[in-house]
Amino acid sequence: MKVSQLLLFGIFFSGISAAVAQDKTSLTLDEAINMAWSKSNEISLANTKVATKKYELQAIKNERYPNLKVSAQYQHLTKATVDLKLNRSGSGSEPAPAVNQLLLGQATASLPVFSGFKIQNTIVAFDNMYQAEAANAMQTKEEVAMKVVNYYARLYKAQKTVELLKENQKSTKQRAVDFTALEKNGIIPRNDLMKAQLQVSKVQLSLDKAMSDLNTVNFELVSLLKLDPKTNLVITESDFANFQMNNIPANDGSALENRKDLEAVRLQEKASLANIKVAKSAYYPQVAIVGGYTSLGLKNVITVQNAINIGVGLSYDLSGILKNGTNVKIAESKALEVQNSENMLADYIKIQVQKAMEEYNLAIKQDIVYDEAVDQASENYRIIKEKYDNGLSDTNDLLEADVEQLGSKINKALAKANVIQKYYELLSVNGQLNKTFNLSKI
Repeated sequence: MKVSQLLLFGIFFSGISAAVAQDKTSLTLDEAINMAWSKSNEISLANTKVATKKYELQAIKNERYPNLKVSAQYQHLTKATVDLKLNRSGSGSEPAPAVNQLLLGQATASLPVFSGFKIQNTIVAFDNMYQAEAANAMQTKEEVAMKVVNYYARLYKAQKTVELLKENQKSTKQRAVDFTALEKNGIIPRNDLMKAQLQVSKVQLSLDKAMSDLNTVNFELVSLLKLDPKTNLVITESDFANFQMNNIPANDGSALENRKDLEAVRLQEKASLANIKVAKSAYYPQVAIVGGYTSLGLKNVITVQNAINIGVGLSYDLSGILKNGTNVKIAESKALEVQNSENMLADYIKIQVQKAMEEYNLAIKQDIVYDEAVDQASENYRIIKEKYDNGLSDTNDLLEADVEQLGSKINKALAKANVIQKYYELLSVNGQLNKTFNLSKI
């Protein structure tokens, strides 16, 4: 394999990006996740939706209480003609009273007693929707936490790559200086010097690319955390990778039990079943206790005070018996939609869990292989260097061995971070990532 191909393979394998700025800040992964939970726009929106559902639930519960209305009127009447039928004399000679004012005050109250269980089932439906939104909010926190983990993994990989490239840059520059002296003394041909200088240029290009990616992901992460855009997050190994990986899920059982998005769909299903009962409530009559108070004053004609009434009101929409069947079918169809969505999500979660377990196991195997590859590449470089010094190997072999050694070191650093990342992904698809961090800080 050519030197340039090996070097590019070592760099592009990382698939990384990260960020650099002026103010250096170190945050542990736990601190960063809790910061994202407190400042993230996604979580702020999710919490607002939960609050909205809570208010909607309270508004529905208020339907259980009596409705009370109070009204009052004053009207000035102009040249009203009054024909008083009561207490009229036989001659009808008395003039009609002057009527030019009307005072009217009313208070009415009604308390629903029976509505076909509509109110109770509507409360059940909205309560489940409120709980579903709360579950969605927890799922959003899970997703934001995983987003921070991915940013940290990318940033950690990027910083390790830049660190190793800078170390290699020193050695390649020193080699170019040594080769320059050797070429002047006629010990090595000029094309060997050109190869050494070309490697310096390639390392510089790779370093520039890595720094650019570093700047990009750093900006993305500090934006998520609402930090100063100039902040430079420096991640040490203890910030990201210094912990024990325990309670590793072995199947999809915990995912089907703990995933908040699946819990939300199940709660939506309960709400849809309650909505079927709400639709069927139109088949029943509506019964309410009604009462009221009236005060009436028509100047020079009549005064009514303390007119209190109480009774029972009954209403029955007979046409609704025929028309409501469609509404019931709509509610049943929506419930079936939610059931199908739940089944689809459960199947998708099983696939996610299986994929995450495979990727985690693969990451562990790769970590072991890359760890061995570092020793192999280092030993290979040592042997090639001895051969080169003794004139038994050429410059191409030396530079190729150097690139392989660099690539193995980069792969080892990235593999360790990749194991951590895949471990967190496995926890996330099982709905256990939030439990790993301190929720009390939210």
